[in-house]
Amino acid sequence: MSNQDIQLLAHLMRRAGFGATREELAECSRDGYEATVSRLLDTSNPVSMSEHLIRRFHPDESSMLLGSSGIDAWLYRMTTTNAPLLEKMGLFWHGIFATGYAKVINAKPLSDQIRMFKRYAMGSFRTLLLELSKDPAMIIWLDNQQNHKGAINENFGRELLELFSMGVGNFTENDVKECARAFTGWTIGNREYMELRSSRDSDWPYGRISWHFEYRPEDHDDGEKEFLGQTGNFNGEDIVDIICRQPATARFISRHLYHFFVADEPPVPQWPYQPPRDPEAIETLSQSYFDSNYDIRSMLRTLFNSDFFKSQSCWHEKVKSPAELVTGVLRLTEDFEKPRYETVAKRLRMEFMGQRLSNPPSVEGYDGGLTWIDTGALVERMNFASEELGNTMTPGSQALIRRLAADNGGTVTPERLVDVCLDHLGALSVQEETRSRLVEYAAEGGDIRVDGHTLGEKARQSVAGVVQLIAATPEFQRA
Repeated sequence: MSNQDIQLLAHLMRRAGFGATREELAECSRDGYEATVSRLLDTSNPVSMSEHLIRRFHPDESSMLLGSSGIDAWLYRMTTTNAPLLEKMGLFWHGIFATGYAKVINAKPLSDQIRMFKRYAMGSFRTLLLELSKDPAMIIWLDNQQNHKGAINENFGRELLELFSMGVGNFTENDVKECARAFTGWTIGNREYMELRSSRDSDWPYGRISWHFEYRPEDHDDGEKEFLGQTGNFNGEDIVDIICRQPATARFISRHLYHFFVADEPPVPQWPYQPPRDPEAIETLSQSYFDSNYDIRSMLRTLFNSDFFKSQSCWHEKVKSPAELVTGVLRLTEDFEKPRYETVAKRLRMEFMGQRLSNPPSVEGYDGGLTWIDTGALVERMNFASEELGNTMTPGSQALIRRLAADNGGTVTPERLVDVCLDHLGALSVQEETRSRLVEYAAEGGDIRVDGHTLGEKARQSVAGVVQLIAATPEFQRA
């Protein structure tokens, strides 16, 4: 397989996952591109670090009493999973169906929501919307427990149409009201805390953590409704059915998929006024949406096999989110054979870069794109990647050192050192000027001598220095 083919696979693994080690890319190259896409899409048997093991090292993952509970476990799953696309889709839906601790004030339903996203992440969009409508964290986040027959609360109905499915300009204010009426009675059980936020607002032991969806027929408005041009005695299921049939919904989800996996689009509020970056790509994905009966996995297959995804013009075009960067770096270190308390510090580094999972800044989710890069966040990103990847004691670094030490001839030239390090970090391709600068730095230490298939301490530090510089390049910081 050619070097360009390997780099295309590396592009796929950065976008459909969190990057790949050189060994993983070698496996992908044996399978070929389309087979690798199929393997990524097969999430029927995901395996990651045991939840029970995580809870032994992090008791708060069982108690769920801290605001950060659930996030460390999510980082472990992203770092150790054999189904990276599934975890990536968890991030995708979390960014669209944004729900946060600032209002929910309960970590367990937020963690449960992420698990729900992954259960339905790549199936029918209709099913996902229904499960979202029944999700306790979302019900609280958008006040649907306050949506009553004869006294509607429009918050969930509005966001369902505006931010979750169709976008502004594709519905009316009356549609919002009728949507809200259809979701009256969709609430949560064990919700006394909402009425009495004092002595009954208890976490111990079966209070807020026991939320579950509850449908109350006596509180449901069963009158006739007119929604998106259709009339009937609609309930929430009927509303979701009508939404999913709309061309606007197909375009909206297609544009989100393009934005997340291919290239940055403008912020969602600008979509009614700014056309898609690639209208033909959106049309292709929209057609896949309808052809597959709203199946997200089919849309992803279409996307990953498309020319617009494979095009080199979009390689390294997207800035990695802090979650993607931290996870990708930790996967390259291959140093997660068991939980460690130090993982909390690594998760905090993600927050210092500007992203706290389960607590997006608004209902619109994370801004993303170049907003991830400011003077403070950029230094934090480069420092984290350099510190982790420059540690020569991790299994990933040891594999790199063994590969260099196995070079024939007893020496490793600066050019060879740079190329092997770039290859080790996921067949990374950098601009020629960047490569020249890396070679200049490597040349300061001269050729690396291989002594009995081992590298001395000075040589190891030279390797670490090159890797640390690569970790600061725009190509590494982008996907």
